[in-house]
Amino acid sequence: MSEFRTVPGFEDVWRPPVRPRRRRPEEVLSASGHASAVRARLQRIVRRATEVMVKVTGRTRDPAHLAAHLSYVTRNGELSAEDRDGCAIEGRQQVADTARDWSAAALMDSRRRETSPFSVSLILSMPAGTDPLKLRDAARAFALETFAERHEYLLALHIDTPHPHVHLTVRALADDGTRLHPKKANLAGWRQDFARALRDRGVDAEATPRRARGVTRKAERPAIRQLRERHEQGRGRIGWVASEKLRDAAQLAFAGQASASAWDCRIADGQMRIRRLYLAQAKLLQSSQDAADRALGAEVETFVRSLRPPDTERLALARALREANERARSTGEPTRQARDRS
Repeated sequence: MSEFRTVPGFEDVWRPPVRPRRRRPEEVLSASGHASAVRARLQRIVRRATEVMVKVTGRTRDPAHLAAHLSYVTRNGELSAEDRDGCAIEGRQQVADTARDWSAAALMDSRRRETSPFSVSLILSMPAGTDPLKLRDAARAFALETFAERHEYLLALHIDTPHPHVHLTVRALADDGTRLHPKKANLAGWRQDFARALRDRGVDAEATPRRARGVTRKAERPAIRQLRERHEQGRGRIGWVASEKLRDAAQLAFAGQASASAWDCRIADGQMRIRRLYLAQAKLLQSSQDAADRALGAEVETFVRSLRPPDTERLALARALREANERARSTGEPTRQARDRS
């Protein structure tokens, strides 16, 4: 197999938005040292490997809150959980004992502030169809590598929803007296580690920033989506945040403000730079003497051509409003705004 080369600056394609203090080897694009890792990751991206989710879902801040949370993730003690030593935590009494021990340690900390969290709650999730046992084993390996040296934690697998997921509750107070305060850079690294643990167990998984996948808009938050769906079904008012977004998009669509904002342009320019890097890398691969690299180059080019035009939420809403207005004019049906006023 010929030497795998990358175009200058290609590391920006999947560089985390917030750089961690210490870069991981797989994030460093070096043809001499990590060619196989770079090739493998590029293959996973263009073939749209499943993206893992590692999300901080909340923090507990008093003994009652911690006890209620641990009771919830163990289904009131009916689900078996495990700690960092791999010991099973089963039944309501053991769950309550764990909550009491963590709370006592937190309350005895002389440096604790009133708002200091007792625990940090994470969810590690994969789509429906993922082997739940492999997911649990990967989550266990991730937790051991990431937290076991300094933090107590409780890990519980949930399979009662379409998406199997693991609740990982980490005691905020570390053994050395420091506290867990995860930042965006931590989450980016944790996603990488969890995806690697899944791949080690035969699950095709990746952890890339949105821009590496051609995505320029954040996913809609569940609470906002529920409000929007209720409004669309005529069962409630739209939230004020969504209302402001629609008003802003309507001004862009109908009030003569046809030009994109500086923020819209910045996002579009950034995404176009990413796509140019992909295409340059595709061209480089297609000039390789290695048939596998030439095939990968063709896949990269097809991947880029299949991406949707870069959009912000504001531009997408404005376009949807214009299209809805044009359909209403052509069919003679009133627009949603007209129906609302009536």
